[in-house]
Amino acid sequence: MTAQTAQAAQATLDLVDAVAQQLADPGSVLLPAAHRQHLAHGLPGIALLHIERAAAGLGPWQRAHDWLAAASRAPLTSGPDSHPFYGAPAFAHALACAADHLPGTYRRALDTLDRQTAADAIRRVDAAHHRIDTGRLPALAEFDTIRGLSGYGAHLLRRDPDSSALRAVLGYCVRLTRPITQDGDTLPGWWTETGPSGRPDERFPGGHANSGMAHGVGGVLALLALAARYGTFVAGHGEALDRILTWLDHWEDDTGSGPVWPYWITRAELRAGHPAPSAPRRPSWCYGTAGLARARQLAALALGDTRRRLDAENALVAALTDPAQLKATRDNALCHGFAGLAHIAARAADDAHPSTSGRLRAVIPALLAAVHPPGTDPVHTATAIVQDEARGPGLLDGAAGIALALLATSAAAPPRSAWDACLLVA
Repeated sequence: MTAQTAQAAQATLDLVDAVAQQLADPGSVLLPAAHRQHLAHGLPGIALLHIERAAAGLGPWQRAHDWLAAASRAPLTSGPDSHPFYGAPAFAHALACAADHLPGTYRRALDTLDRQTAADAIRRVDAAHHRIDTGRLPALAEFDTIRGLSGYGAHLLRRDPDSSALRAVLGYCVRLTRPITQDGDTLPGWWTETGPSGRPDERFPGGHANSGMAHGVGGVLALLALAARYGTFVAGHGEALDRILTWLDHWEDDTGSGPVWPYWITRAELRAGHPAPSAPRRPSWCYGTAGLARARQLAALALGDTRRRLDAENALVAALTDPAQLKATRDNALCHGFAGLAHIAARAADDAHPSTSGRLRAVIPALLAAVHPPGTDPVHTATAIVQDEARGPGLLDGAAGIALALLATSAAAPPRSAWDACLLVA
């Protein structure tokens, strides 16, 4: 490591420490009541920052305990009103991250939450199969990472990879990938009749096929790939991976700077056979080339497909060095900003082919510099991030997620607490 690289890494750690200091006390953070149980915006997501720092020996476990206690002080929402990023399942993810490093701690609470999460997943799977049996199209919230069965699968894969609940989720994912016919059009099974918001949208007559990691088939692809890598398979597993990859291959667009994938495909684009021209879009985790490239890399690793693996890794390098795509990236968030891009690059580099791993790591310093320009006072930057009222202090859009991503990219090892398992990137 050069002196300049070491200095940059220390500056990043100083910023993470400053963010953690400003988020030390749960009582000092004001959040809307609707956000308190939310993994994306609320207390469980902020707890993850203190859990990861404690697991890495960079902060006290007491802070993690304090945030977990604050998150569980009021009754947790469970059942149909909860989802992987809200209520009991969201808290279960944070609690599991802590329990992994504190054997015996939280066992009773976590066992209860695991049972509840598995039961909720089974009920959702049963409802999804009934929906398919009756010929209706899915809602995004049926299968996506944030609200749906891909997110439940992420938790089950981590907590009990041999469980019947996980196999039920994976079996549903396989069925979701089978094509259907509607109004004379052959549609992928994840086609939804709404817009990307999950609500009817006149801009999407005939609905759309969503590609994103947060709300589309990217999350399904990543879950199936990770399960296969960890040795959990169901009937039709490989065929389902291939169907999603073939769909993405068809809709891949070459901008001249590298391949990109559209956020979604409309009915008009489906009938035309190609995506409509669009301005460059940010290559984020939630939507776009970065998240999908990581999902495709994971799928290629699961399938032992070296060519597809290299294609995915080269696509990620191209996206993260394309001035047009980087210009479209307007913030620092984990979900769709520079911190998230740096984190995906680091995760992909850990698994990359020797011919591409160095190139992936080489893009990270510029992404980190966009978050924390060299020479900037870390306390000043931390204050600006923490006090950003539009983005808040939470995981996906705000300070905790930015700090977690920066910590992961500055460390010599992957995250200690698997906090990013909820994103299906590892």
